[in-house]
Amino acid sequence: MPGPVSQFIDHHFRHFNAASLKEAADAYRAHLDAGGKMLISLAGAMSTAELGLSLAEMIRADKVHAISCTGANLEEDLFNLVAHNHYVRVPRWRDLTPADEQALLERHLNRVTDTCIPEFEAMRHIEHVIIKRWIDASNAGRRAFPHEFMYEILLDGSLKASYQIDPRHSWMLAAAEKRLPLFVPGWEDSTLGNVYAARCIEGKISNVHTVRTGIEYMTELAKWYTETATAEQTIGFFQIGGGIAGDFPICVVPMLHQDLLKTDVPLWGYFCQVSDSTTSYGSYSGAIPNEKITWGKLGVDTPSFIIESDATIVAPLIFAKVLGW
Repeated sequence: MPGPVSQFIDHHFRHFNAASLKEAADAYRAHLDAGGKMLISLAGAMSTAELGLSLAEMIRADKVHAISCTGANLEEDLFNLVAHNHYVRVPRWRDLTPADEQALLERHLNRVTDTCIPEFEAMRHIEHVIIKRWIDASNAGRRAFPHEFMYEILLDGSLKASYQIDPRHSWMLAAAEKRLPLFVPGWEDSTLGNVYAARCIEGKISNVHTVRTGIEYMTELAKWYTETATAEQTIGFFQIGGGIAGDFPICVVPMLHQDLLKTDVPLWGYFCQVSDSTTSYGSYSGAIPNEKITWGKLGVDTPSFIIESDATIVAPLIFAKVLGW
């Protein structure tokens, strides 16, 4: 029997974005029930928004089979894991003046909407642990993806003594324990990506290619997609926000079809985008699903949904319904 959240959605969410939310959640469950798999893309600041409270359970329950995310979402889940007690919430963040923002900077608090990430307790803490891994790997001639280095420090207990939240609420820890395939396009555009570049410039990391990025992530994604997707077991695409986290992975299908001439690779079997970027001229993040048909990403019959709302509200509700809560 569905839980109270699912029952509430079924009874109250009947029209407009609410109806789209319900239909998208039901179609997500139907896709999995039919044997399909699901890739989730994370843009924005979902980790700082503590999406791990529901996403980690989705991972543990095998409702997610791969994730594409920004470098920021990758690291900010770890920041929250070890420094949550030092975060500072700013309830009236819309009223802040430039002088108020400067004062936060001087306290080494980096603001993300209503939440400030503490530089020393979060960023520098993880930095000190992971830099040694990068240097050791570089000296040994070993190469790995950004998320693989993070999986290592999660699984070997390097951070365990510093946990400040229930580890069950860390989606990165859940992903590491499942060895979930992760794809992190544009990792260089993140705090730790900047740290890595700085250490390369200093010469502390002798091989700039120690951390694998970009094109290699796409080749790994292509390999995973072709090994996983079949006509009977298609892969769905659940997109939170816009940007590179979504744009990068969804392109793997037309690449396989048009550039590698693989005719037996199925299209994405489900699509949902949750975004506050409304439909507009030239905004890819606001493009409706039908436009993706013309790019060879979705088919005419692909179940497709767009929910124009706040992902911090919508995503946990959809996850709750998929989980039967």
